[in-house]
Amino acid sequence: MKRFRLLASIFSVLITAIGSGAFAQSEIKVEKIKVSPLIQIFTPVLIDSANVEKKTFEQKELLKTIVNFEEAFRSKKILTADTAGIFAMSSVSDTSLSSRNKAIQLLSFNIEADRYCKATLSVTSTDLFEIYVNNKLEKTKDTKEDSLSKSKAITVDLTLEPRQYKIFIKRLTGAKTAGEPMVKISVTPSKKDSLAQLTVSTDAPRRTTIHDMLEGSRLSNNSGISSSGNYFLSGFINTFPGGKGNASIELRETQTNKTIYRFSSDMNPRWVYGKDQLTYSRAGATNQDIYLLDLATAEEKKVAEQIKFNSYNFSPDNRFLIIQVREEIPADKGDLKRVLSPSDRAGSYRGRNSVYLYDFETKTEQRITFGRTNTFVYDIRFDSKKALFAVSEENITARPFTKRTLYELDLITLAVDTLFSDPFINNAQYSPDGTQLLIRGSGEAFGGVGLNIKAGQISNTYDYQAFIVDLKTKAIQPITKDFNPSISDAQWSVYDKQIYFTAEDKDRVQIYVYNTQTGTFKKLNLAEDMIRGFNPADKAPVATYQGEGTNNGYRLYRYDLKTGKSTLLADPLKKQTDELALSQVSDWNFTAADGTSIEGRYYLPYGFDPAKKYPLIVYYYGGTSPTSRVFESSYPLQVYAALGYVVYTLQPSGTTGFGQEFAARHVNAWGEKTAEEIILGTQLFCKEHNFVDSRKIGCIGASYGGFMTQFLQTKTDIFAAAVSHAGISNITSYWGEGYWGYAYSGAASANSYPWNNPQLYTQQSPLFNADKIQTPLLLLHGTVDTNVPIGESIQMFNALRILGKTVEFITVDGENHGISAYQKRIDWNKTIYAWFAKWLKDQPEWWDALYPEK
Repeated sequence: MKRFRLLASIFSVLITAIGSGAFAQSEIKVEKIKVSPLIQIFTPVLIDSANVEKKTFEQKELLKTIVNFEEAFRSKKILTADTAGIFAMSSVSDTSLSSRNKAIQLLSFNIEADRYCKATLSVTSTDLFEIYVNNKLEKTKDTKEDSLSKSKAITVDLTLEPRQYKIFIKRLTGAKTAGEPMVKISVTPSKKDSLAQLTVSTDAPRRTTIHDMLEGSRLSNNSGISSSGNYFLSGFINTFPGGKGNASIELRETQTNKTIYRFSSDMNPRWVYGKDQLTYSRAGATNQDIYLLDLATAEEKKVAEQIKFNSYNFSPDNRFLIIQVREEIPADKGDLKRVLSPSDRAGSYRGRNSVYLYDFETKTEQRITFGRTNTFVYDIRFDSKKALFAVSEENITARPFTKRTLYELDLITLAVDTLFSDPFINNAQYSPDGTQLLIRGSGEAFGGVGLNIKAGQISNTYDYQAFIVDLKTKAIQPITKDFNPSISDAQWSVYDKQIYFTAEDKDRVQIYVYNTQTGTFKKLNLAEDMIRGFNPADKAPVATYQGEGTNNGYRLYRYDLKTGKSTLLADPLKKQTDELALSQVSDWNFTAADGTSIEGRYYLPYGFDPAKKYPLIVYYYGGTSPTSRVFESSYPLQVYAALGYVVYTLQPSGTTGFGQEFAARHVNAWGEKTAEEIILGTQLFCKEHNFVDSRKIGCIGASYGGFMTQFLQTKTDIFAAAVSHAGISNITSYWGEGYWGYAYSGAASANSYPWNNPQLYTQQSPLFNADKIQTPLLLLHGTVDTNVPIGESIQMFNALRILGKTVEFITVDGENHGISAYQKRIDWNKTIYAWFAKWLKDQPEWWDALYPEK
């Protein structure tokens, strides 16, 4: 039997190799390189015969000359080797000013591997040189010969992942001598990696990598436009290789896009209502000083000194500040702690917000709320006479486990009017005339007046709706009752009196304008699929917004509300994305068994050839939000495609942004309908796309998606490999042990508990069906995950090991629900890539290198 399995394995590898066009490679001669102009340098003036370290000067010291690699290659000159693979190089001209003249020249080319493998780079030259791999110095040759035959090859051992590696050779040359400088370069894969396909190029587009998700210049969320629309803010975050970086916020003119001033990010500049003025803070002697910058006069004024705050807002008339201050319930002394509530396990539970008012004229600060209950200011009325604030209290005996009361505060008399007490309200703002309120909340708000679900369903509380309330009559309009997108943010424009909604619209985030006179919605025709930070000016028909797509990072735009035209203001990631061979992304939908149209999209692999067969990776939502059309992600679909996979992602039942009824399918289901749709969609996708190898399908999900990964394996054997990050294996233990397990279950398991619905908590838990799992499963988990405790993966790992199943369990030390530390995130992603390579490509080398047998 073992012999039969070995022969079958060998046959499978051969078939895979033939199908992919793989063939054994030996030495690969580099035939073209990119060369920089000669960069003239000088032998230093020798003041003394030795330096402070008592060393004499040698020519090899000139190799340490610092050269900007990118600047050196502006010429784009390509040099071709002769038939023997030898490059004839330039030297400093005989007409040089001095015999002391030398020159540095950079030679460059790229190496790309289709899999994890090892290879040897060999460089032979008559000159002194250094070899750099991805900007890291690897080897130095510090001798010079007069012929190539006398020169010894310098070799660098390469460990290659499926990505592009940039090779730089930094050579030192001088005045012409008897022999012309020559270079010979080759790359040779190791014998055991002879099936690896290595390619050498000069300027070919490269594969997208995890580094493209982590490094480079990006827009931050710090943006906004001045009242007149003449100025805007734009925040930037720069992350360098290694993880270090910096952040800044630029003030620019809207028409010219000219930068006027640059703030440090900790100043957090924001626009003041109604004026072209900015407010920001700086650290004072003990607390913070608050400033106001008037752009018309360029005058900076300190308006408040030594203020303690967590957040603050200027009143619209600029007479006072509303300040929110966080105060803490005293911690228990000693090593024993009394747990006050299920949420007290989280570090933020004992924090309480209180509200203060700071008067600019009198320079007085007074408390306007007092107590142990959380208080949040939502909005200040445009005449600055009243404010909306909410009090949030825990109500652990009924979902959603929080009681919220909305109040209106008279800022002159401090008289309080109770407006609503409703646990499903989470935000409120005034209309421009102050007669109405725009309230965001779940469908169950206001007694369910805005619900649009089937009989027997319970609303998904993460599917947010909008309501307009008349302050005088208390009449409620559920304006999004028949509007399918889920509301994530709103701006009631002072300029045109319309409401601009940021809405989760299927797998996009779009901006809809609500006409308050006609009661109709209209989608704005913006330049991107994913919109954030839509900011209309107070007194002009202009706005700014940021947008991202599947093939680009966030860009910043100016939007003309009258013409509907978007103008690009900033695209900081463009230089990086222009280098990439990005995947083609196409929509693909199917009809589920109940007739529902299930939407999705797919990514074609790097170097796609429709005549070949490719493995497939299937990705699905975690929590309940759709898998958005983003380029940057913790689970970067463009990177999976760059590794040679077809990637299919779908939006099965329970996803928000497709209407209340569709989202409500998430509640009390725990995969029941969703799994069927994922399995059917995967099968139909393979059937309709003959370039997919249906024997090599992988799946991946995180959090609730990690639960879905595990649950799917109890229902089907169509997957050849599966990855569950921070996945839930036992709904009961997750409900009780996660910091917010009971709260999330208030949405996903509404009104169902282990004592009144044990069927749901056990039969839908993958752990209770572990014996049905046949798929090789990778479990990944942060060791300090407070959302889904690591015990969820421990339980499944123990079960599958006892059952003799194929399972691996990798923990990420010190990481919570998401992996955020720079190097840990890289290593975590490579673990995923190596797992899929092992099971979907029959390439175990990467996994074995990361996790060798012990």
